[in-house]
Amino acid sequence: MTPDIQKRLREFYNNLFDRPLDPGDRYYEPFLEGRGDPIQNLSTKISWSEAASVNLVTGQRGSGKSTELRRLKRLLENHGCVVFLCDMSLFMNLTTAVEITDFFISIMGALSEEIEKKYGEDPSREGFWERFRKFLQTEVQIESIKVGGGIHGFKANLAASLKDDPSFRQLLQKNSRGHVARLIQQAQEYATEIVNYVREKEGDPNKKVVMLVDSVEQIRGVGTDAENVYSSVENLFSGHADKLRLPLLHVVYTIPPYLTPIVPGLGRLLGGGTVCNLPSIHVRKRDAQTNTCSEDEKGLKIMRDVISRRYSQWTDFFTTGQVNRIALATGGDLREFFRMIRECLVQAANDEKISLTDDILRNVENMLRRDMLPIATEDMKWLQGIMCSKRPNLDKIQELPRLARFFDTHLVLNYRNDDDWYDIHPLIQSEIGG
Repeated sequence: MTPDIQKRLREFYNNLFDRPLDPGDRYYEPFLEGRGDPIQNLSTKISWSEAASVNLVTGQRGSGKSTELRRLKRLLENHGCVVFLCDMSLFMNLTTAVEITDFFISIMGALSEEIEKKYGEDPSREGFWERFRKFLQTEVQIESIKVGGGIHGFKANLAASLKDDPSFRQLLQKNSRGHVARLIQQAQEYATEIVNYVREKEGDPNKKVVMLVDSVEQIRGVGTDAENVYSSVENLFSGHADKLRLPLLHVVYTIPPYLTPIVPGLGRLLGGGTVCNLPSIHVRKRDAQTNTCSEDEKGLKIMRDVISRRYSQWTDFFTTGQVNRIALATGGDLREFFRMIRECLVQAANDEKISLTDDILRNVENMLRRDMLPIATEDMKWLQGIMCSKRPNLDKIQELPRLARFFDTHLVLNYRNDDDWYDIHPLIQSEIGG
């Protein structure tokens, strides 16, 4: 293989790195835009809403939530809103149980940081971190964190402890349970001051202020604590639904996809809205009468268009049929789609032929399949039921950690062709009797 071909393969490979995209990015493919666009609909709801609102966005990992939140931000700004996008992975430990107290501390801390980035100061009469320092000093006694000294040192120490020290977080949760009402009141007062400040700064007493809370959907349990983690997420969004609304502020929370089948009417609980679902790209369509699936050329074209954005000369290495095969093998999941193509390019670099061979494609399919195996017998039975019914089939809430694991590991994929339906990852259907 010539140095020029190696260079092109390397360029193609690097163009497929997965990252959140802004709407103006040259790699951004607007496949959701048009009739029935869930992000456009959500933007319209918020821009029309006269009262504070709570809104939910969900989707599996790799469905493009972070990218679409950036588009939502742009759309809302075009409507005249001031929008703060908060990445909660910087403020929360996403593998431990969450309670309403530490959740609000984290999101208010994130909002405080975004306010300072935009305006150069925390505009409230008393910054959020200073308020929380006093809260710890007067109401919650925790000796493992220094609450004295300068506010910047305290802020850095607390933020690090919330994210990286599970024992501190558990201690905070335990000691704060008797002070939930007071903590929520502080968060509401802070949010009100923030909105009023932004309106004054923008010279518009009716300016809409929106907070997009990203990465919450990534909370997942691991090991023996998994059931506790998933139960805490369910309790946060159902048991504390009334507390998630903030005065004057429009909030959009991302939520894990396993919540929607187990908490019917979740949007109604949080103020009457619906959940904005970003499903996998529909490379397959379901016949509702026969409950069978077939290839969807519209979805396959979207996948080819996505690749064209990344590397316009992809047909020098892949045939259309091969890219379609990869799209079908990965079930319309963009992150896995990129991963599979990247692995094919690596293996092709050691081949004398310019175009990809079917042998390489089979090798990569087997590699991805091995990542999902072996499957326990009990899981196999459940997955067989999902494949037949195209429904989650959650018999009891105690099984939620298993269902969540199916979503997290992409053993189960979520689609939407008119209605929501579920299916087993295509690469393992033969393993479970498909």
